[in-house]
Amino acid sequence: MKIRRYIKGDRIIWIVVLILLVISLLSVYSSTGSLAYQHRSGNTFFYLFRQLKFILLGVLIIFFVHLVPYRIFSRVSIFALYLAIPLLILTLIAGSNINEATRWLQIPGTGLTIQPSDFAKIALVMYLAKILSVSQNNIKDFKGVFGKISLAIIGTCALILPANFSTAAIVFVTAFSLMFVGRIPVRYLALMIFTGLFALSIFIGGALLLNSEGRISTWKNRIENYVDGEGDNYQADQAKVAIVQGGLFGKGPGNSTQRNLLPHPYSDFIYAIIIEEYGTLVGGILVIALYLWLFFRAGMIIRRSKSTYGAFLAFGLSMGLVLQAFVNMAVAVGLVPVTGQTLPLVSMGGSSIFFTSMATGMILSVSWGTKEMPGEAEEPGEEAAAEGHVDPAATQAAVPATATVKERGNKRTEFEVDG
Repeated sequence: MKIRRYIKGDRIIWIVVLILLVISLLSVYSSTGSLAYQHRSGNTFFYLFRQLKFILLGVLIIFFVHLVPYRIFSRVSIFALYLAIPLLILTLIAGSNINEATRWLQIPGTGLTIQPSDFAKIALVMYLAKILSVSQNNIKDFKGVFGKISLAIIGTCALILPANFSTAAIVFVTAFSLMFVGRIPVRYLALMIFTGLFALSIFIGGALLLNSEGRISTWKNRIENYVDGEGDNYQADQAKVAIVQGGLFGKGPGNSTQRNLLPHPYSDFIYAIIIEEYGTLVGGILVIALYLWLFFRAGMIIRRSKSTYGAFLAFGLSMGLVLQAFVNMAVAVGLVPVTGQTLPLVSMGGSSIFFTSMATGMILSVSWGTKEMPGEAEEPGEEAAAEGHVDPAATQAAVPATATVKERGNKRTEFEVDG
């Protein structure tokens, strides 16, 4: 048997992901030279092979996750969120402090560290997709729908915020976008924005009153330095130098000089190194195009999907992934203040690759799962009710952009809304 018989889902997404992983291997090897001389006695192959190990494990994660029918993710979504919340709390209490931020948990006996916030992003999207998909016929229910959703979003973001403002913001924007697509009323969306800003104000004000600023002083300094263009802008300045030196066509692979001066050139600022070595035309535009292509293909999956849960899940995961990528690239070119976000599937590190691979596998699961769904059901209303779904007729005008709707001769709409 050929292995490609076991590879399902959108082939274009597979190709985009593999290209990004190849770029990751080349860029990490080039940008870790100084790190190797500082910590590995000049053994530059150490980080190359370590990243290769992470990439191979990531590909395996994508492969095995994409074989799981996407409906399973709906069934375990509540458990995933209940697991993510304690992990976030544990990180705040006993997390490892790396680069002046307590965002990591060390896995005993392995030497590996993970960011629970990466898992929390996926778990929250799984949960929101489930609630939205089974509530399309009573989407205006304030307590039963909006209450559950807002509590999950605010609770998750509040636990991520103290150590990682940028991740909390990305999670909030992703969740807000999913709520908008899920037809949450505009007045509820406005209330969500107000609640988020109010909670952020309470957190900052409370920390200042208690003289326990923590990361708040870091946020303040980064924003002030970005707005004023003065102060300690060393990271941003060196990234700009790398981009300018790269020009249109770059210096060539392995010829970066800013990798020796730029802090974290293998993670937070790897996009600047890519441009320096491969140029704006080849490196910079190619990476942007790959993420846009990935989001476009996810949009195609959403459009073809007959399942609202599958559509919401694919949208939320792809939105979070691409949004993080563009935040990282915006930091590198100086469009936004320094955030510490990695470039998904490209930056060095196991935690980011593992959880991004998990999200990618879920998107691929939706892409093949919706194709293999039966075209018609004898009694779609009864089938939906038996599985906890809503009445298909009620969703004819409910989710026009998230699934394929087939009109019958008697003007009845067949549309599966699942949880």
